Amino acid sequence: MNLFALAQTLVPQQALSELAGYLAASENRHIKRTLINSFAKAYGITLDEYARESLGDYASFNDFFTRELKDNARPIDGTSGGIICPADGTVSQIGTIQQNAILQAKGRDYEVGQLLADYDDGNYFANGSFATIYLAPSNYHRVHMPFAGKLIATRYVPGTLFSVNNTTANAVPDLFARNERLVCLFDTEFGRAAVVLVGAMIVAGIETVATGKIKRTPYIQHRTHELSLSKGDELGRFYLGSTAIIVLPKAANTQWQADITHGTKVMMGQHLGLVSS
Repeated sequence: MNLFALAQTLVPQQALSELAGYLAASENRHIKRTLINSFAKAYGITLDEYARESLGDYASFNDFFTRELKDNARPIDGTSGGIICPADGTVSQIGTIQQNAILQAKGRDYEVGQLLADYDDGNYFANGSFATIYLAPSNYHRVHMPFAGKLIATRYVPGTLFSVNNTTANAVPDLFARNERLVCLFDTEFGRAAVVLVGAMIVAGIETVATGKIKRTPYIQHRTHELSLSKGDELGRFYLGSTAIIVLPKAANTQWQADITHGTKVMMGQHLGLVSS
C-alpha cells in the first residue's frame, strides 16, 4: 500500500465525510460563497454548459456540485442496442468479467458478488461485462441510465470511504467492493443489469430518483421498486466523489468500443458499446 492510500486508513473517514456534508449543505452566504468560488477556481470550472451560469445562483455547495446541464448539452446516442456512458468522467477499466472477477487495476481484481453484496447476483453476472467510470471533482456529477430498464431494487451497502482515483485503485485491494456504495438492479431487454454508485473520501451522500438521498446506516438497506427509466434518464447523483460501475450479464453479449480503454475521457450520453442478446 502506498503512502497516499496508507494515510487514508489513518484519518477518520466517516467524520470527515459528515463534516464535508454539513458544510456542503450550508446555505450561509459566506460559507457557500467561499466553498463554491474556491472550488470553481481550483478546478477551472466554467458554467457555459449549465442551466445556471452564475456562481451566485446556487443555494449551497451541494446545489452547485450537483448542478444541472442545459437542455441538449449532452446528446444521448440513439444507436439501437447501444450502451451509453452514464456520466462525465474517465474510464477506469472496461471489459469482460473473468468468471466472477472484475478488473480494478493492473494486477488487481475483485469479485462481482462482493461488489453487489449478494453472491447469487454475482453468479448471475459471471462472465458478463463491466465498465467503471471515475468522476473527477470537476465533472458533472449526475448519473444517467446507460440503457433502458425497470429499476427493481436498490441495495445500500455501508463501507469504507477511500478515494477512488487511480492511485488508490492501484494500491487498495477490493477498493470498489469495500467502499460505501448503492447497488441499483434493473430488468432489461437483455436480462438483469446493474449500475453501482460507489462513494469515496469526503463524499457527502448518494441520491437516486427512487430513494432520495440515502441515509447512512451500519447495515445493508434493501428496497424494492417498480420504476421504468429510459436510456439517458437521470438515475442519481453524488454529493462529492466518485465512481459509477455498469455491470451487464453474459447474455447481453456486450461489445465495447475498441477505442474506449483505461484512461479514455468520456461524456454522459456517449456510445460505449453494443448489446446483442
